[in-house]
Amino acid sequence: MDPINRAVMVLRRDGIIVYPTETVYGLGADALSEDAVIRVYEAKGRPLSKPISVAVSDMDMLRAIACVDDAARAFIERFLPGPVTVILPAKSCLPAILTGGTGLIGIRMPAHDAAIRIIERLDAPITATSANLADEEPPTRPDRVYVPHDFLVDGGELPGMPSTVVDLTTRRILRKGKGWEDVEAFLRALQ
Repeated sequence: MDPINRAVMVLRRDGIIVYPTETVYGLGADALSEDAVIRVYEAKGRPLSKPISVAVSDMDMLRAIACVDDAARAFIERFLPGPVTVILPAKSCLPAILTGGTGLIGIRMPAHDAAIRIIERLDAPITATSANLADEEPPTRPDRVYVPHDFLVDGGELPGMPSTVVDLTTRRILRKGKGWEDVEAFLRALQ
């Protein structure tokens, strides 16, 4: 069976997959299933108070799960898909556990064909946290994935620099990652 179809089959059963992105390997579960999301927290040993980002395949899916104003839309059109996580107000269709009680959700649109195809075929967002145990290095190769999972989509060796995290509600960079200088320049131009 094609690895993309197998990954989607696992996700539809509230399973956990490891999938490649343009940065590091991600740990994916159906982001609309609270049971699946709880499994991700447990697999990583991550405190429930810490939010988990999600990955979407396109702008329509992003708008379905988050509130997007004109400035956020302009930013997203410029930087996604790509190695940027945007923080936006979450809509009620997402399990509240993903926001860690903040009401905000981190969203990625990976610039990696396998990740996008998985999300498109599932037709739902998936979790977009790195495939590592809490406080360990995010994996860049399949043989460095030690977190429990049901299926791994092998994307070979990945670059390793994490995404830049931008809170679009405050227009601040929360984590400098790949391409953060361009992000900072764009945010300055919005002010």
